[in-house]
Amino acid sequence: MSASAPPSHPQNGRPLIGGVRESFAPWEDPAQQPLVRFEDVSKAFGDTAAVRDVDLAIFEREFFALLGPSGCGKTTLMRLLAGFETPDAGRLMLGDRDIAADPPHRRPIHMMFQAYALFPHLDVVGNIAFGLKRQGLPRSEIADRVEEMLALTRLTGLGRRKVDQLSGGQRQRVALARALAPRPRILLLDEPMAALDKKLREETRFELMALQQRLGMTFMIVTHDQDEAMVVADRIAVMREGRIVQVGRPTEVYEAPADRETAGFIGDINLFEGQVSAVNQGQVALKTPEGAFVAEGQAAPGARAWIGVRPEKIVVHAEPPPAGANVLAGVIHDYGYLGDWTTYLVELPGGRRITAARANIARAAARPLGCGDAVWLTFAPDAAVVLVR
Repeated sequence: MSASAPPSHPQNGRPLIGGVRESFAPWEDPAQQPLVRFEDVSKAFGDTAAVRDVDLAIFEREFFALLGPSGCGKTTLMRLLAGFETPDAGRLMLGDRDIAADPPHRRPIHMMFQAYALFPHLDVVGNIAFGLKRQGLPRSEIADRVEEMLALTRLTGLGRRKVDQLSGGQRQRVALARALAPRPRILLLDEPMAALDKKLREETRFELMALQQRLGMTFMIVTHDQDEAMVVADRIAVMREGRIVQVGRPTEVYEAPADRETAGFIGDINLFEGQVSAVNQGQVALKTPEGAFVAEGQAAPGARAWIGVRPEKIVVHAEPPPAGANVLAGVIHDYGYLGDWTTYLVELPGGRRITAARANIARAAARPLGCGDAVWLTFAPDAAVVLVR
């Protein structure tokens, strides 16, 4: 199966993006060489360290995400790869070459900026063709390449429009087409969907995934939007204070976060702190002020640890459940109806409030639970994660 032709659904012919991504894991193959390697890379601006001792490998055809809060160093790391910044220390390898000293125009890397940076005096065709003209390509080849990009990004028929005549989504696709037209080896995307509304953002995520699979190109996206990274990326690198704190598939980062701070940044989580009372066959028992809990994981007996459980892993009961592990009683303090989910803020006897979420799988005329109602919360040991830091 070629990178540019993902498998299709037997009935509707649409690309099975998820099927391709599930089988794509070159980082697990010792024989595979990374396309890009950051080797002990650091960068400071004055007395502020933006990137600290980063080691990171990105593979050919990977859709890679750098995720973290503002100021964590993710944009600086991308700009180092693009050539707009030079590392203070370490090596930046593209294949077997250190490109740290190469200027941006000497790298097979293009960047789509957050603000799009389109030329208002040029029409769509002019914007897409701009970089190709600077490369000195023949006029006929430029015309063919522009037509290809218009079709690829669903802009056919809009080529003679000026930038101010386009919607936000159309402007984004022009910027994407311009970045792709020179056929770079790597495309860098700096918060590419930040200016779009929620619905368009969600649609564009899948368009980007399909486009990346079709082109067989390496994409690297910088974002602070956890949902965006979780949807589009093969792997996510979580950054904090200039360092990489965890790299893994979206499921790995969400279900097995490296620490409490990562767990809290990637989605919502309830954390229960206590002391490990027992460890038995991969299960950890923890005594906490809220009660005794059991979860799957590893920790030393007697050690301080935390059990984390996501709101959607908690089952909300209107009646007392059968006796067992991981049961909490409380009262609904508040709730939020989100259409597909209802989120409950439950107050425990000690005054602490935790969050539980319940899928709205049936259409009901009235809500079954409301403020002040007594509820019981349960979660399975394998639905929680043990964190030791």
